[in-house]
Amino acid sequence: MGINPITALLYALGALSVMFAAAWGRAIAGVRRESKGPATPATDVRFPTPFQLAIGFITNFLDTLGIGSFATTTAMFRVGRVVPDRVIPGTLNTGHTLPTVLEAFLYMAFIPVDVVTLVSMIAASVMGAWLGAGVVAKWSKRQVQIGMGLALLAATVFMLMKQFGWFPAGSPAIGVRGVALVVAIGGNFMLGALMTLGIGLYAPCMVLVSLLGMSETTAFPIMMGSCAFLMPIGSLRFIRERAYSLRAALGLAIGGLPGVWIAAKIVQSMNLYTVRWLVIVVVIYTAVTMLYSAFAGQRATAGKALEAEA
Repeated sequence: MGINPITALLYALGALSVMFAAAWGRAIAGVRRESKGPATPATDVRFPTPFQLAIGFITNFLDTLGIGSFATTTAMFRVGRVVPDRVIPGTLNTGHTLPTVLEAFLYMAFIPVDVVTLVSMIAASVMGAWLGAGVVAKWSKRQVQIGMGLALLAATVFMLMKQFGWFPAGSPAIGVRGVALVVAIGGNFMLGALMTLGIGLYAPCMVLVSLLGMSETTAFPIMMGSCAFLMPIGSLRFIRERAYSLRAALGLAIGGLPGVWIAAKIVQSMNLYTVRWLVIVVVIYTAVTMLYSAFAGQRATAGKALEAEA
């Protein structure tokens, strides 16, 4: 009797998570051994502040209940001026990795899904995240501000779709083949790459699966598996490039793990309608201010250049 594919994936995810934790631990140990030069966000090894831990708890608590964590974390980071804009993408991916893995272990049950479709889409998202992280890690502050501003506006669209029940209707199908499978692989590749910029994968993946005519239930192991597998892979590139805030990422991880556990095991469900509207307003505000900062900074730079030429 063969092993259930979901069970096999969870075994693989467990091994990948151990590798990620070990690699991050080695990176932190390496930073601790360094003594020269001023501290940067990636070399600040102090224990997270209470506010950083609270952000981790709240955002992952809400993520477990279906709100999402990337957009809410970005908003809190900017309001509290926790980390520089340039390293927000790397901090999000690195800090939320272990809480997301815990969500996968708590929620990825034995849901019927076509193995070829599942594995193909997860592999595509991982490849997209690996390549996307390598690009975003080298972006300038302004590029990150523009990219994240647009990403947050895209996330708002998906939040509104969920709020108004505009997701396309699915079907009982648990997998796809042929051209539809190619579209599924390409779509999840793009979603994996965009996730490294701060667009959560859950809602857009649900739309993709539904548009392909698959069951919404089937979407759950696909989107949960994609996130849980791509985040450790993408995060390692941000860590290697030191394009993240170590202290803030630790706050997300340490505060996020109990947030996931409490939401999944104690709260389980709650009325989030009003909370979603609040999140939508905050995310729109954050997107607008981030785009404003990017273009205001460009005008300031252009002004200085003109003064230097005069």
